[in-house]
Amino acid sequence: MGKVSYYTVEGLNKLKEELQDLTTRGRAEIARQIAEAREKGDLSENAEYDAAKDAQGLLELKIAKLQELVANARLIDESKMDTSVVSILSKVKVRNLKINKEISYMLVSEEEANVKEGKISVQSPVGKGLLGKRVGDKVSIQVPAGWVELEILEISR
Repeated sequence: MGKVSYYTVEGLNKLKEELQDLTTRGRAEIARQIAEAREKGDLSENAEYDAAKDAQGLLELKIAKLQELVANARLIDESKMDTSVVSILSKVKVRNLKINKEISYMLVSEEEANVKEGKISVQSPVGKGLLGKRVGDKVSIQVPAGWVELEILEISR
């Protein structure tokens, strides 16, 4: 039994689409590569055949991992979220106290994290540091570049 992960509808749909793509198009492409390599004769010294079989093994591993993620995925009911404290799927507006700059984050599962979109993992140092905090709280969080001081300005969903 894998660990349960929580997803938005959008995040879970993306996971299911990737799984569907790998099991259909991905498997068909590998099968084509293996058939093509087989046609070239002696399999004992056929590097293309070996490479295609390795790729097939990696694809099946990825499919199995995605199947486990989907099986253990839980949707988060955003309508029941408490916005008085920071939790997964909270949108949090903070002020970096050292540089007096406002930043907004959305806390998501590790699989949905995307820094460019402002989505940070609840497993990240900043994500962990913000969890359970309230508006007005000031937190000091150790990040790879040192310490960052944040003040929570707003929590929404």
